[in-house]
Amino acid sequence: MRIDSHQHFWKYDPVKYAWINEDMKVIRRSFLPEDLAPILGSTHIDGCVSVQADQSEGETEFLLGFAEKNDFIKGVVGWVDLMADNVEDRLAHFSNNKWLKGIRHIVQEEPDDFMLRKDFQNGISKLSQFGQVYDILVYPTQLNASIELARKFPDQPFVLDHIAKPYIKDKKIKGWEEGIKELAKHSNVLCKVSGMVTEADWNNWNEEDFTPYLDVVFEAFGTDRIMFGSDWPVCLVAAEYQRGLNIVEHYIGQFTAEERVKVMGQNAVDFYNLND
Repeated sequence: MRIDSHQHFWKYDPVKYAWINEDMKVIRRSFLPEDLAPILGSTHIDGCVSVQADQSEGETEFLLGFAEKNDFIKGVVGWVDLMADNVEDRLAHFSNNKWLKGIRHIVQEEPDDFMLRKDFQNGISKLSQFGQVYDILVYPTQLNASIELARKFPDQPFVLDHIAKPYIKDKKIKGWEEGIKELAKHSNVLCKVSGMVTEADWNNWNEEDFTPYLDVVFEAFGTDRIMFGSDWPVCLVAAEYQRGLNIVEHYIGQFTAEERVKVMGQNAVDFYNLND
C-alpha cells in the first residue's frame, strides 16, 4: 500500500490561518478531501494520514469526521492540550475513535526548550497507554530538545516531521546534520521525508538541492524508519503534488524494491497502525 503520511485539510479562514501570508496566497483557500482524492488517484497513492494544522480539539473532530466518510483517509494525527491537567481524560475521549493514530503540537512556534517543560512531558508520558504516537514538528534549533525527549521516553514512538525543516534555500547543513544523526540513534524515532520543497527556494529549485539532505536522513535512519509525506497543500507554494513526489521516488530508485515499498507506505502503515 502506498501511503502519503502527511497532509492537511482546512476550511480557510484568514484569522485562523493567519500564518498563510501574502507570499503563500496560492493556498489561501479551502482544501478538502474532494480536492485531494483525484490527486492521490493520479499518483497511485492508496491512502493518506491527515495531520492537524490548527491547535484545537475542534480541528481534531474536523479531521476525524473526514476520516469516517472517506476511505482513503487511513488515519488522523490530531491535537489535544498535552499540558492540560485533564490531558488523560481528553486522550481517552479521542482515542475511542479508531481513526485517531497520533498527536501533534506545533512546537516550531514555541521556544527551543519547549519540549523540556514538565507539563508537556507529562502529556507525552500519557500517550502510550492510549496507543498514540507523537509527531515532532521542529526547526533545526529545536533538535536538541527532540533528542532529549526521545531519550527520556524510549518506549514512546515518535516521528520527525519534514526532516526538521533544514535551511535548504541557504544550502546550510552543518548543525542540522549533527542533530539528525544524534536523534536517529534513538530507535523509537522515525522520520518523514516531507515538507522539503517549502524550505527550498520556492521558485528556483531542482531535485539536486535535496540530495545532500536526503543522504544524511537515509544514512542516519535507514529505509526501515523513513516514510514519504507530501505536506499537501502547503507544498503547493513551491511544487505541485507530483513534482514533490518525484523528489523522493527518484532518490529511492537506488534502493531495492522491498526498501522502496517500506518508504512509500509500509513504514507508515506499521507506525500508525493503519490496518486497524
